[in-house]
Amino acid sequence: VALAFAVAASANLPTILYSLFWKRFNTQGALWSIYGGLAVCVLLIVFSPAVSGKPVDPKTGKSASMIQGVDFHWFPLDNPGIVSIPIAFFLGWLGTVLSKEHNQKKYAEMEVRS
Repeated sequence: VALAFAVAASANLPTILYSLFWKRFNTQGALWSIYGGLAVCVLLIVFSPAVSGKPVDPKTGKSASMIQGVDFHWFPLDNPGIVSIPIAFFLGWLGTVLSKEHNQKKYAEMEVRS
């Protein structure tokens, strides 16, 4: 469940906050934030100890990882949200700054809708 929340927060939280509070935020920034946060989070989950590499419990003889008997993890944390959410915020900012699109009327319309 924690990994599902990390994926959801990485993909959605920066986009929601930027669209509510930053006038210049645009479609390109939203796409970079959503897809970049999602990709980074999923990549870090795949290479985390939650998937492979946790030690075997001597009582049960099994590992707490999803895949038993292999160790290909290189990311040290079980939950990647602490890393992937700030990266998604950065990607949203970067996508907006690199974009030429800025329309004050669109922001006013979105402000009324929100």
